[in-house]
Amino acid sequence: MATESDRDELGANENAAASEDVPFINAESRSPVVRGKDHWRERTITIPGLSDRGNVFFAAIEMTRMPMILTDPNLPDNPIVFANKAFLDLTLYESDEVLGRNCRFLQGAESDREAVAEMRHAVEARESVALEILNYKRDGTPFWNAVFIGPVFDVNGDLLYFFASQLDVTKRRETEQFLRQSQKMEAIGQLTAGLAHDFNNLLQVIGGSLELASSRIEDDRVKRHIQNAMHAATKGAKLTGQLLAFARKTRLTPKTVDVSDCVQSFVDVLESALGPDVDLHLSLRRGLPKIHLDADQFEMAVLNVVMNAKDAMRGGGLVTIATGKLHLNGDAQARQLPSGDYVTLEVMDEGEGMPPHVAQRATEPFFTTKPTGQGTGLGLAMASGFVQQSRGRLEIESEPGAGTTIRMLFPVSVQDEDDVPPQKPDSVERVAQDEKSASKAHILVVEDSPEVLALSREILADAGYRVSTAASGDEGLKALRQLVETDPVDLLFTDLVMPGSLNGIMLAEEAAKLVPGIAILMTTGYNEQLVSDGPKTISQDVIGKPYRPKELLDRIDQALRNRGSAGQARRRRSDYGHAEA
Repeated sequence: MATESDRDELGANENAAASEDVPFINAESRSPVVRGKDHWRERTITIPGLSDRGNVFFAAIEMTRMPMILTDPNLPDNPIVFANKAFLDLTLYESDEVLGRNCRFLQGAESDREAVAEMRHAVEARESVALEILNYKRDGTPFWNAVFIGPVFDVNGDLLYFFASQLDVTKRRETEQFLRQSQKMEAIGQLTAGLAHDFNNLLQVIGGSLELASSRIEDDRVKRHIQNAMHAATKGAKLTGQLLAFARKTRLTPKTVDVSDCVQSFVDVLESALGPDVDLHLSLRRGLPKIHLDADQFEMAVLNVVMNAKDAMRGGGLVTIATGKLHLNGDAQARQLPSGDYVTLEVMDEGEGMPPHVAQRATEPFFTTKPTGQGTGLGLAMASGFVQQSRGRLEIESEPGAGTTIRMLFPVSVQDEDDVPPQKPDSVERVAQDEKSASKAHILVVEDSPEVLALSREILADAGYRVSTAASGDEGLKALRQLVETDPVDLLFTDLVMPGSLNGIMLAEEAAKLVPGIAILMTTGYNEQLVSDGPKTISQDVIGKPYRPKELLDRIDQALRNRGSAGQARRRRSDYGHAEA
């Protein structure tokens, strides 16, 4: 133990160092130390041995929650000679199971060899070291251990012990890993959404042009080639739709549903998809709280997860779908969700399972372990994107040889219904609108893509509409102002995302001021939060790209017919909210 004179000398040295802020040699430390900038790297004691354990210092060491041990480098293999209760609590070992053993029994298959070598080198060099390493408890549970190791000398400079403290930093490491993964997926999602937006513009031109060409060609052979090309364009549109689902840019139409009833409603589809070699077991809890989601997208997400389960059981097996209720309180933050009640849906299989490094990447787009040509790698990515867009979370539990459980968590809805309020009859106004539609209204098309603009103009002009065009929101507003006196615009058909000072939402708001009662139809390659954040006084109808000519004409006609109902009450905004990246 340090003597009183030692402590007095130590205090003097510390005060001098503190006043000068320069390195000093501590009486109990063999290394230069800058006060407040370094850790005690080693210690010197005057009374060696561990027999006297009746003083306050040993009591404090036993009572502290910080795991601590001492090893004796003078004995073969540098064994543990002291371990406090906190160390035993952390590792789940008993005292007689650790005393006399080298600390390497805490290491395992995933322990970093370089970290192990760094600790070994520090011990051999009689130096201190601080690092984090993956260790294993007695029951095999891995944990991240923040280890500090330092030598303990006697007054003659002889090495007596190595002191080591541990700290379980598993939660922090998992949080950091989750944050890194979230940032990576966010970056991938932004890139994916941007690519899908541009690709949808290209598909719009390809598909629309092919359909127009098909209607004007009589040669059956040429028509067949065009139909093949149109089929490929449709598959491309489906692919971009999956990418947008992953990126959480899909425009959803949520409603209040009972998740058990929702699953029961498409059991036939699930059984058909699984085939004769895979049995389906349902464990659907009745009376669950209602949740708010898009039922069609939910069915697609569940179907994708079920198909993944089927592919994991090449020789057949059992897939179980279970629903239940979960309350998150203290563990909500760890799951990156608000506290409260959630409804869960689990899909469990008896397949091969996934190792941790595969499960960690399972929701990345285009990541797949299936053979080439047997999967796009978008199934779980799309399901994960949908669940997150529905304010929930998708979790994966899997071990090699033990199957996989995919769990979806959805927040309980706080409203009972989401019905559209009944609209008052407006038969007189509708007759006038029908006549206006029949006489082919004046439409202003605003689109920044020249190819899409030309195609839209041709589709509408062929249908008999009078069409004006603009290549940006600013040009569109200028055209509206010029036409308001001479030939007012009946319908504004505008792209949502455009360069310049006015996007589609802002242009629509200005158009509603200039031309009261104007019909508005928007289009976009992906539907983002601008749609839900826009003004409430105008129509918020949106048609997604790529659209077929007939679909566009139907939506144009519908928008013109609904002009009179633009000011009527619309449905109450749900607690579900809008798409968020």
